[in-house]
Amino acid sequence: MKLIPRKSIATALLLCAATVSQAQTTIKLGWTTADSKVDPYAIAAHYFAEELEAAAPGEFNVQFYPNHQLGNDTAMLQAMQFGTMDAGVITGTQVGTLDSAFQLNDLPFLYANNAQAHKVLDGEVGKTLMAKLDSKGIIGLGFPEAGFRHTINNKRPIKTPEDFNGVKLRVQPSDLFIASFRAIGANPVPMAWSDVFTAVQQGTVDGLEIPLPVIYANKYPEVTSYLSLTSHTYNALALLMSKQTFNKLSADTQEKVRQAARRAIDRQRETVAANNGEVLEQIKAAGMTVNEVDDINAFRNKVSGVYDEYRGKIGSDIVDTALKQVSE
Repeated sequence: MKLIPRKSIATALLLCAATVSQAQTTIKLGWTTADSKVDPYAIAAHYFAEELEAAAPGEFNVQFYPNHQLGNDTAMLQAMQFGTMDAGVITGTQVGTLDSAFQLNDLPFLYANNAQAHKVLDGEVGKTLMAKLDSKGIIGLGFPEAGFRHTINNKRPIKTPEDFNGVKLRVQPSDLFIASFRAIGANPVPMAWSDVFTAVQQGTVDGLEIPLPVIYANKYPEVTSYLSLTSHTYNALALLMSKQTFNKLSADTQEKVRQAARRAIDRQRETVAANNGEVLEQIKAAGMTVNEVDDINAFRNKVSGVYDEYRGKIGSDIVDTALKQVSE
């Protein structure tokens, strides 16, 4: 038997390794918040990477860029459009800068619970929304969640709409959020996420409105006193991929990516829901005063005009379908 020289074996192994390396697709995956075990954005990102590996072992090298390392949501959306960033977990509100139909989820008090939101976003309405991104150079893979948004501030507990009077509240850079909080009586201040902690710490704003896990994961109990469980909007996130990255994949791999996203989102929602009770107790233990609101209908009555104002911008058919589904 003829022996193969060791040098030839080593060379062959190196060539095999190089081939595997070349075949592997690198995914730069970014989000704006902390890389924390309880942060909804981080959970979605890590679960997506895990499910990609399970669906296509060794085919993807997912690199994480949390805490706005790749810029804010707007910058990351643009990077995905240009193909310089591969994927992101993006705040649903900011996806509305690409298409106003995404403002549906920001309508105040639209969903009474998570199940209603899942029904709408996993069905016809959600598919319609994500399809609108294709022409923008982005592939919509689905809607993870950050849970309902609540109000934190340093002035007073919010129990009635009148308690918002004079409260300078950071809101997402969204005309709908600004209109909603003006209607309630607050003084909304649009501000990029990366600037908010310092603004609260220095008293530039009195507070902000975010989901429970984001409050805790980003250390807001250190700089705010009151948490009011207003549940004013459901914070839908969006798991997105650059169309340029997606189109480089084979049809079979594209399907694996979509399936991995679906499984990751299902897992993420379950984890976020399970975390909420524990996170609320941790927020209380950190020293924040927590309260329920007295009458949610009093708040709803204040924002009824917002639905009329934004129906046309979102799309009457989308709003009507969503309202029908949440009332069933």
